[in-house]
Amino acid sequence: MSDAVLLLAHGTPDRVEEIPEYLSRVTGGRPLPKEVVEEVSHRFAVIGGSPLTALTLEQGRLLEQEIGVPVYVGMRNWRPYIADVVKKMREDGVTRAVAICLAPQNSRTSVGLYRKAVFAAAHDALQLHFVEDWADAPLLADAFAERLVATRDAFSTEVGAPAPVLFTAHSVPCRTVLSAPGTDGNATAPPDPYPVEAKQTARLVASRIPGLREQDWFFAFQSQGMSGGPWIGPTVEDTLTALHQQGVTNLIIQPIGFLCDHVEILYDIDVGFKEFGAKLGMTVRRPESLNASRLLTLALADLARDGLAGSHAS
Repeated sequence: MSDAVLLLAHGTPDRVEEIPEYLSRVTGGRPLPKEVVEEVSHRFAVIGGSPLTALTLEQGRLLEQEIGVPVYVGMRNWRPYIADVVKKMREDGVTRAVAICLAPQNSRTSVGLYRKAVFAAAHDALQLHFVEDWADAPLLADAFAERLVATRDAFSTEVGAPAPVLFTAHSVPCRTVLSAPGTDGNATAPPDPYPVEAKQTARLVASRIPGLREQDWFFAFQSQGMSGGPWIGPTVEDTLTALHQQGVTNLIIQPIGFLCDHVEILYDIDVGFKEFGAKLGMTVRRPESLNASRLLTLALADLARDGLAGSHAS
């Protein structure tokens, strides 16, 4: 048998002109208000385009170099599409693969959709081991902590006091985290694990930061949708306002659900939240994203090796 690893990510267009088509894929064809499309296009243009695809491909290259097994990268909402990449894997003679979603915390609206797309494309031609979640992977927490310590030490020295930390993860619609009807029409599925797993990752990272007390770190959900129903909170904006009222003037925001730079980091945090904080008289800093982090590569390598070992044993 020929083994491989498949990394899965959200995907992002290459040019601002492709934003409408991209958003149509994200919503499954559901039309969005014109102002929403214009706002997303504006944010994309302000940061000069999203580096997500290039960074994810680099993460795949580093992982392949580490484990000596072919690594493929498939995107759910843009090129290279998951179905096309799985087809290429089959053409290359791959018969067994580990699929790892580059969203460590499991949610029905993210990881669940990746899983559905991968198995639909693979049919019976590939023996797939799908990593459901890895929110509590020690090396993942180590990777985030490494970035955070460097920024917090420098910032705390600059302002003359330990800087508190606000951890964030991407929000999801409230309907996502509610119990869903079971397959028999009567039973009820367990609540979506995403909010619990996101906070679990944050807690693991916080526990690795020297001198960071329980009362000095916080958690919020960012980047709530711009249309259609309520999304889970608390929002970053509400949290910044509350911290300002408590006298916080310096703050570090670290997103622990994103593994590389993209619009939700380069615009939502670096532009939007920093400007929001500045209007409150608050200075906001952000650690470097994981991107090509050596510790992230090692975390992915552990998942890949464990998955392949399990496939060989089955």
